[in-house]
Amino acid sequence: MAQEYDLVILGGGTGGYVAAIRASQLGLKTAVIEKEKLGGTCLHKGCIPSKALLRSAEVFATAKRGEEFGVMAKEVSINFGKVQERKNKIVGQLYQGVQHLMKQGKIDVYKGTGRILGPSIFSPMPGTISVEMNNGEENEIVIPKNVIIATGSRPRTLPGLEPDREFVLTSDEALEMEFLPKSIIILGGGIIGIEWASMLSDFGVDVTVIEYAERIIPTEDKEISREMHRQMKRKGVKIATSAKVLPETLQKGGGVIISAEVKGVQKEFKAEKILVSVGRLANVEGIGLENTEIQVENGCIAVNEYFQTKESHIYAIGDCIGGLQLAHVAAREGIVAVEHIAGQNPSRIDYSLVSKCIYSNPEAASVGFSEDEAKEKGYKVKVGKFSFRAIGKALVFGESDGFVKIVADEETDDILGVHMIGPHVTDMISEAGLARVLDASPWEVAHTIHPHPTLSEAIGEAALAVDGKAIHS
Repeated sequence: MAQEYDLVILGGGTGGYVAAIRASQLGLKTAVIEKEKLGGTCLHKGCIPSKALLRSAEVFATAKRGEEFGVMAKEVSINFGKVQERKNKIVGQLYQGVQHLMKQGKIDVYKGTGRILGPSIFSPMPGTISVEMNNGEENEIVIPKNVIIATGSRPRTLPGLEPDREFVLTSDEALEMEFLPKSIIILGGGIIGIEWASMLSDFGVDVTVIEYAERIIPTEDKEISREMHRQMKRKGVKIATSAKVLPETLQKGGGVIISAEVKGVQKEFKAEKILVSVGRLANVEGIGLENTEIQVENGCIAVNEYFQTKESHIYAIGDCIGGLQLAHVAAREGIVAVEHIAGQNPSRIDYSLVSKCIYSNPEAASVGFSEDEAKEKGYKVKVGKFSFRAIGKALVFGESDGFVKIVADEETDDILGVHMIGPHVTDMISEAGLARVLDASPWEVAHTIHPHPTLSEAIGEAALAVDGKAIHS
C-alpha cells in the first residue's frame, strides 16, 4: 500500500539527512530515499575520508621532521593499509551516528532509487515517487505533499580520460587505493586537486599538478594562490599552469604518459597514475525530472531563493543545484527549504557569508570577497595582512609560513573579505565568518582580545594592520 508523507527527500547525503532531521523537529512526517548509504558523498566519498587521509599524511610528514622538535624517531614509515583502516573506522562510526539520528527522529528510510512520477492515480500533481528497492522487492510508492531533491553530484570526467580504476582515477577511486603509487599526475589544481596533491606529497608520492587556469586554486584570492603555489613547490609538487591537457595523447601500460600544451608549448608527463580532478557534475538524471515542469539549467536544477523548483511543492538543494558545492551549504539549504515548507519564513542565504576551506598542508580558508572581486564590485578597499612568522604559537607549532589578509571597505569600514593560509586556518575562519554576518569593522575585530599565545592573534593583528596599527610588525 502506498505510504503518505508530509515530506519525502530524494537523497540521504548531508543536505538530505539534515533536512530530514529539521523536518522531524517541526513535526513533519518524513521519509528519505537513498540508493547507497546515508551520509552520501561527504561521509563516504568526500569530506570525511579525504580529511582522514590528510590527517595521516600530516602526522607522517610531522614525524619525519621530529628532530626539529627534539623527538628522535628513526626510520619513520607509512603503513597505508592501517591508514585506510583508520579512515574506514571513522566513516563507519559517523555512519552509525547518522542511522541513529534517523531512528531518533522517526524518519523512514527507503533503501533504493527514487523516481518522480507525473500526474497519476495517486496525485493530480507530479511528485509521487516510485522507489526501486535495493533488495529486489517490488517497487514502493510514496505519496508526499512536498519533495526535496538532494541527489548530490559526482566527479566530472574528461572524454578519453574516463576512470579505469588502474591507471586513471577520480577521487572516488583514489580513496579506495590499496597501495600508494610512486608517482601521480593530478589534472586540476582546484580545491580537491590541491588537497590530493598535498596529501600524496606528504605520503612521499612524486606529484605533478596540471591546471588549465593561470594559477592554482583560481577561485581564491591571488595572494593566497601564490602562497599555496610556493608552499606546494617547496614540498616537491611540480605544477604546470595555463596548461591544456591533451587526452588523445594518453598512453597506458606500466604507467601513464600524457601530453599537455603548457603556455603554448606541448610537453609530455609520465607517472604511474592519473587523478582527474576537474570539478563535479550534478546528479539530475534518472530521477524523473522529465515528468515535471522542473527546469535544468547548465546541468543543474533551477530554484528560487527558497529552493523551490518550477513545481512549487518540489524543492532542490545541495550540489544538484550548482553554486557552492559544499556540505555545510547543502545542510543550510536543506534547513531553509524545510522551514519554508513549514511556513516559517526563513532567512535567505547570503552566499558571500559562507566560509570556504581547503584542508591541504598548509590549510587555506576564506569568506567574502577577494581583493580583486571587491574592486570589481566598485568598492574602494583597504587591506591588512599579518604573517604567522610573528605569532608565537605558530613558531611553537612549527608551522609559521602563511598569513591572514583582511579586505575592508574604505568608506564604510565594513569587512568585505578575510583570507588565510597557514596552520589550522580552517578552524579559525568562523571568527571571520561571524564578523561578516555582523557587518563588523576591522576595529571591532581588533578590539576583541585574542588570547595569547594562540594562532588567532594573527586575525587581530591583521585587523589592526588594515589601518596601519599592527603591533608586532
